[in-house]
Amino acid sequence: MHVNPYVHFNGNCEAAFRFYSKCLGAKIEAMMFFEGTPAAQQVPSEWKRKVLHARLSFGDDILLASDAPPGRYSTPQGFSVSIDLKDLKEAERIFREMSVGGKITMPIQETFWAARFAMFTDQFGVPWIVNCEKTA
Repeated sequence: MHVNPYVHFNGNCEAAFRFYSKCLGAKIEAMMFFEGTPAAQQVPSEWKRKVLHARLSFGDDILLASDAPPGRYSTPQGFSVSIDLKDLKEAERIFREMSVGGKITMPIQETFWAARFAMFTDQFGVPWIVNCEKTA
């Protein structure tokens, strides 16, 4: 069994996934648009090039997403997408790049449980956690 986050965007899923791919060194495995599918009949014409379904992979992990149809988007709350790392410099780099244009809730810093820990909402409205384990 695998549990994978599925994030809904407000019309900017493609831009978000291209940004995540760059920052995380991840691979966009799938990006299907409303256009050319039966779902295209259920959205306005300006929405045809919005993302119906996307899949991003990094290592064994997957992030799934789509653009919520017009009028159906709501701001994400009550969860964060968590990135767990062992490399301190990589944790700092990812935080620095991913938080650009977003809102930092907790700047990256050492905590009693982590070598580095940070919380932020990115420029696309998705809440993230970066956690770098302390070495034993």
